[in-house]
Amino acid sequence: MSTKKGANAKLSKAQRLRQEEEERRLKEEEEAQLQTEKEEQERLKREIKEKELERLELKDRERREDELNELCHLLEETHTALAKWKTDAVEKAKWEKYMLCDGTPDPTVQQERNTYISLWRDDPEVNITPVLKQCNLAVQLVEELEGLLIDVTDPQESQKYQDTLIDLQELIHSKHNLTTEEILKGASSNIDTETGNMQTVVKDDNITLCLWANLKKNPRFKGLTFHETSMGFEIPKQLAVSDIAVRILHTRYDHLSLLARMAHPTTHTPSQRSLAGSDGIPADTDLPEQGETKVDMDVKEDNEAQQQRVDEEVQSIQGLEGRKSAASLQSRKSSPQSTEGRASKIQTQMDALAEGDLTSPSVQLTIMDQGEQVQVVDLMQYTPLGGVFYYDVFHLPPQAQQANGWEIRQILNTGLQVFPYPTEMSSLDDGAALSYPLIGVSVMLPDTVVFLETPLVARWDAAGKQWRMDGITDVSIEKEEAKISFKMSSFQAFVLMQETYANFPFQSWELRPLGQDSAVFTVNGALIDLSITIQGDQCMLEAEQETGLSHLTGKWMSRSTLQKAMLNAGVNIFVNEYTDKYVSTCFKDPLIEHAAYEQMALFASACAFSWSKWNAKCGTEHLVIQVCEHHGPAPVPKDSWSLYLLAAQRSLKLEITEKSEAFSTDHYPGSEFHSTFIHMLQVNMSTDAIAKTRTSNYLFVNTVQGLLCATRPLRFS
Repeated sequence: MSTKKGANAKLSKAQRLRQEEEERRLKEEEEAQLQTEKEEQERLKREIKEKELERLELKDRERREDELNELCHLLEETHTALAKWKTDAVEKAKWEKYMLCDGTPDPTVQQERNTYISLWRDDPEVNITPVLKQCNLAVQLVEELEGLLIDVTDPQESQKYQDTLIDLQELIHSKHNLTTEEILKGASSNIDTETGNMQTVVKDDNITLCLWANLKKNPRFKGLTFHETSMGFEIPKQLAVSDIAVRILHTRYDHLSLLARMAHPTTHTPSQRSLAGSDGIPADTDLPEQGETKVDMDVKEDNEAQQQRVDEEVQSIQGLEGRKSAASLQSRKSSPQSTEGRASKIQTQMDALAEGDLTSPSVQLTIMDQGEQVQVVDLMQYTPLGGVFYYDVFHLPPQAQQANGWEIRQILNTGLQVFPYPTEMSSLDDGAALSYPLIGVSVMLPDTVVFLETPLVARWDAAGKQWRMDGITDVSIEKEEAKISFKMSSFQAFVLMQETYANFPFQSWELRPLGQDSAVFTVNGALIDLSITIQGDQCMLEAEQETGLSHLTGKWMSRSTLQKAMLNAGVNIFVNEYTDKYVSTCFKDPLIEHAAYEQMALFASACAFSWSKWNAKCGTEHLVIQVCEHHGPAPVPKDSWSLYLLAAQRSLKLEITEKSEAFSTDHYPGSEFHSTFIHMLQVNMSTDAIAKTRTSNYLFVNTVQGLLCATRPLRFS
């Protein structure tokens, strides 16, 4: 009986196993069927999507020519009107200068420049007021020549401009020395009753002169602060008992940095450099010059390697003639064409990229010079701000003596003589060099400059014609008083500087219309936020930062003038062909980027454009921008934005939003593709908004485009 029960139990277990196996098989078959159905559904979806894409692409190709022709027409209209306006403006400026008759020459005529310099050099005037007036005219001439030097392409003509610039700079400085000597000759008749010495301050729009003459020779004298300017100095006992005069001359312009750039020109510039073959090796690569060091060669090679991609980018933007066609951009990736075949139908303006730059960057080096560490300043990485402070010590000229009603003065024809400090180093018996106490100086931070970071100090190396950061010690900053103090081993010119790209990369940006031919461009930088209002061809800066910008904010000026003023004030949002060396961002195809700026400018009266986080995720061949139609000065509502993808072949509206979890190039359901950005935008725009874009003034379009090209927010944010 028990045996039968055991058999039944075993039979039941076997049945259960068979049943479980059957259930697993059925489940697997069901899952396989579901997977097959799912794959079939996905295949059908892909086919439907592919057919839809084919349909949209076919439709896009059918209207491509019409859209490109319309874009060409709009851009050519703008360029033609702008070219005529520029020609008329040049002629008007020439006539106004001719009628001004202020004594300054035509900077483009060498004979007039030479005559002007020769006559002024021979002018015996030494009284400071008329001399400073002449110096101010010469400074204006220097600025005009700087502007001409940027655009000149002929090497011989460039050299002539540089020679004139150097002559003018030296002449201006020599006139400052002549007036300084004239004041010092009469020091004994202007003695300060409290100190027994002479101290005086002279100021005008371009310079501040602080001058002290040591008449009493008090060994306990340590230094002096000129209360009118809050500039001061400290000297050791050796100088306190000597016949000397100390001068701090602050020029609000910077001719020394310009001299450094001319003295150390770039080996290759984008306009001079040609790329040969597919390897991109410069065809005109220079061999090391005689006496060139291994460090120099390594630096040159490093510069060329790092700049190669940037140079190619700039050349591709500027093209053989400085112009590129947005129409050819749409087809350049689908059909192999020569450079000439891709030449411009659409005339554009891309001169902002290199505006104001005379040289390529030189790497900041720390090398040994006769056992001394030398830190040469890279004038692309660092920007001198607030002008130059010339810190000098001179022999005090002989003073007049009164005798029997006569004034007796020893006449020397040596001019103003520099007092050597420290004197030539002599050696002690044990071989140790004599030590000389450091000299101190303190100055107020210029009130026309914004220092986004703690300012750095660099001194002028006259022999090397370069700025150096070594040899500056005991630097202290009084933030409340906006004052900086430090010590040096000798009397030298110095500047305050900060990193050129401290405000990069941008955290976000927005271009928003305010009305017809009016918009505001807002940039949220790494350290400071600002906005530029555009009205026609005029721009106005607005910023929460007031210190250092009060002379700029709220004032209308041209885009190029504002750009130069902002750079001089230490607020840099502008790029050049070397920015990529110092700012790490996502690389973008420069032709696609430039075409976007052209078309954004055309629609800036009716559409708002903004930064998108997906722009950094979409690759080098695409751009992603937030766009919406907008009217009036009010901010754009947050839910109004739509995302658009721009590529070489087409533009499309994206399905994703800024809040999406992942990037996708899927187009917005129901939307189509278009060959140009503006035609893609027009689909969802009102009739009134489209009409605004067709009546935009060419000066406004050019100003917006120039501002976008100068800042390149799609690349550097």
